[in-house]
Amino acid sequence: MKITGYRTLRTVHDWGRPIGDVNGFIASGVTEVPVVILETDEGIEGVGMGSLADLDRIFPALEGQDPRAVSSLYDAMLARVFKTSHAGATYGGIGAFDTALWDLKAKIAGEPLWRLLGAADRFVPGYASALGIALSDDELGEMYGRFAERGFTSAKLKGGRSLERDLERFEVIRQRMPGADLMLDTNESWNLGQAVRFMSRLEESIDLAWIEEPLRRWDAPGHARLASSIRAAVATGENLTGLEQYRPLLDAGGVGIVQAGAVWGITHFLRVAMMAHSRDLPVSPVGLTANHAVTAAAAAVPNHLTAEIQDFGQPFGLALDQEFADGGVVLGDEPGVGIRVDEAAIERARIGGAWATPAGPHVRSPRAGLSLALEND
Repeated sequence: MKITGYRTLRTVHDWGRPIGDVNGFIASGVTEVPVVILETDEGIEGVGMGSLADLDRIFPALEGQDPRAVSSLYDAMLARVFKTSHAGATYGGIGAFDTALWDLKAKIAGEPLWRLLGAADRFVPGYASALGIALSDDELGEMYGRFAERGFTSAKLKGGRSLERDLERFEVIRQRMPGADLMLDTNESWNLGQAVRFMSRLEESIDLAWIEEPLRRWDAPGHARLASSIRAAVATGENLTGLEQYRPLLDAGGVGIVQAGAVWGITHFLRVAMMAHSRDLPVSPVGLTANHAVTAAAAAVPNHLTAEIQDFGQPFGLALDQEFADGGVVLGDEPGVGIRVDEAAIERARIGGAWATPAGPHVRSPRAGLSLALEND
């Protein structure tokens, strides 16, 4: 079997609510979902989600190759772009192809990916994450109430701008999810001094399970100093593209929960998980709504802690073979990664949406980390 070509689609996920974080939000709640489909000479096709960046530049590493050689092809894709760097958006393109390769490998074997990767259990524990920075308190409570109805017992809040408001909103979550373990995600919006002051005061009231992305992703010394100053674990890694970017953080002792962005693909997650496991650290994938296939990989690694579950819906024109129950994801038996694509419906609809809107969460504030005091000092 040989890889002969690929085609791409763009569909959307309608969240039904505004979504975002301290850096901004998408009022429409409609975001783009890129899809890549790898074609073979035997008619079997692999589906991947992630990014469509630089696919033309990456594809020569795959063309004419046997899709079952996933690990070797992953390294070939990295090698293909090494002069101009595999990082950033390009890494998302590699991740999308990588997911499609794993889909092909599992389909050829006639097994669901979670079983092909060696998992014994189809259940993947998760935590509630509503991306609810723009929701009112009532809307936030309603959303976390829906998570509680499906058995979720831990929840993450987007915040970090105001201690007083974060405490109020944590109380909203507690009312809907009594006894829940709580996490706070500030999406790289603090400097070290702010982080220590904010967390010192927050921990007077709440025993956080973790503080997520408190500092800029590359600040290894800062993460280490923060980790030694607070009770909560420090979680970070979702925006790191490659093991070389994790090494300084891990060597400095600045990470307690090693995260991996699901959008970067399956092989990346597996390698990050093993790197973390070698240091007796748990791993947690972020953003499974953006790449459902990584859930199967989470089921197969020995140090998976919990996965970020953001929404119960599915992108338009895609059917994902999974259910949300008992506080996690129950994976199905469909061979491959479990994504069925209705290309005709997507083509007819031509619905638009994007993460990178001017007011959206991918635009960092020019004043982030530059405030002298907390808002409510």
